[in-house]
Amino acid sequence: MTMTSKFSVLVLGGALLCGSLVATLAADKAVEPKKAAETKPTVETKKAETPPPQKVATAVVDAYLKSTFGRAPPEWQARIEPDESMKVCNATRNQPSHAEADKIMASELKRVEFPADGKFLGDWKEGAKIANNGRGGQFSDDDKTVNGGNCYACHQMEKAEVSFGTLGPSLTNYGRDRKYDAAEIKQAYTKIYNSQAVIACSNMPRFGTNKFLSEQQIKDVMAFLFDPESPVNK
Repeated sequence: MTMTSKFSVLVLGGALLCGSLVATLAADKAVEPKKAAETKPTVETKKAETPPPQKVATAVVDAYLKSTFGRAPPEWQARIEPDESMKVCNATRNQPSHAEADKIMASELKRVEFPADGKFLGDWKEGAKIANNGRGGQFSDDDKTVNGGNCYACHQMEKAEVSFGTLGPSLTNYGRDRKYDAAEIKQAYTKIYNSQAVIACSNMPRFGTNKFLSEQQIKDVMAFLFDPESPVNK
């Protein structure tokens, strides 16, 4: 081996030794964590404050309602005038006190007119038609329009009917569940005739008191609820 070759081997060996030593020292030395990238402090966006609801004067509301009925005949305009019971319900947002509720129910019960013949049930087939009829009470009605109860808008009744509302309770098996009891029949007639005689500030219309349904129509709806042959009770 020449002198030059020996020198090259020594240099290479030294380089390898130095590299190993450096690597060892590097492994023993704690690695400093990287500094997190500096970020500018975020500016909190102030949420827009929702202004408190403004109370509208009763006179303003009354004036607006009257203006919407401005071209209606007098009998229609009279419909938007609340009676004493509705004034309490409106003022309390349908949350009357116990005393107010008792007073409303007592007052409204006096307005219920029970059938003179003592019969509460009519024809359930006609009652089914009335329950499904949502017509009546509109400006577009003509003299031949027959008012309906529109019962399915709020209640389930006949099981076969798949389109019904849920604002009110289900009335399926209504008569059967109550064993066709005479007291239950009278109570149901009272509720349909004037709902507020049973529940103060009820959402249900006062069909009889407001002359929206006739006595015979109410009897037919009653039969739809209580006749054992009615599909409501099947």
